[in-house]
This record gives sequence, C-alpha cells and structure tokens, in this order.
Amino acid sequence: MGDVWAWLLFFFTLIALVVILVYQLMCLADLEFDYINPYDSASRINRVVLPEFITQGVLCSLFLVTGHWIMSLLSVPYLYYNVRLYMRRQHLVDVTEIFNLLNWEKKQRLFKLGYVILLLFMSLFWMIYNALEDDEHSL
Repeated sequence: MGDVWAWLLFFFTLIALVVILVYQLMCLADLEFDYINPYDSASRINRVVLPEFITQGVLCSLFLVTGHWIMSLLSVPYLYYNVRLYMRRQHLVDVTEIFNLLNWEKKQRLFKLGYVILLLFMSLFWMIYNALEDDEHSL
C-alpha cells in the first residue's frame, strides 16, 4: 500500500509541474497578444522558474529514494537541462530580450510540458497498476 501512496505523491508533484508550466505559457501568450507588458510578464515567469526547478529536483530525488529507477532515469534529462540553464544563468527571462526570444521561450516550455505530461501518464499507469496489484494480494 505504501507504493500506491508514493505514486500518488509523484502524481500530484507532476500535476504541480504542469500547472507551473501552463502558467508560464499563459504569461507568454498574454505577452504575445499584447495583454500584458514585458516587465510584468518577465517578473511573473521569473517568480515561478526557481520553484519549478526545485520541484523537479525533489521529484527526481524522490524517485531515487523510493527505488523507482526507471522513472528516475527518465526524469534525469529534464533535471540536467534545468541545472544546465541555472549554471549558465540562462534560467530567467530578460525583460529587454523577451520579444526577440518569445518563440524560443514558448517552444522550450511546450517541450517541457510535453515531457512532464509523458511522465505524468507513466506515473498514473504505475499508480493504477500498483493499486490493482495490492488489491489482488489482499484477496
């Protein structure tokens, strides 16, 4: 039963990552359609970038601690990309360059969103699989 609770924790952590990425995409879309000025958009995006990185790091370490090696290996490239962005100091959106890099920023976040949704579906599958397996053992 503990494994089901772990997968439930992974599932909600991945949902939090999806919400953060969708929020960033909404800010970029608002900027593209001129509903918001560049300063507000950049400050809103920059406010959630570090929590996104921390959440991904915690998720990867939780996969390692609980012994889910395959999911940990699948989440390592995303973690590596985030760490690389942070080390190169390219993780924050620059107010002066946001219009020039708007398409790149949107593509980057859409790719991240697709990757997290893939992990989310895999997590959902394993959560259901473990719940059914626990149900079989209790009979």
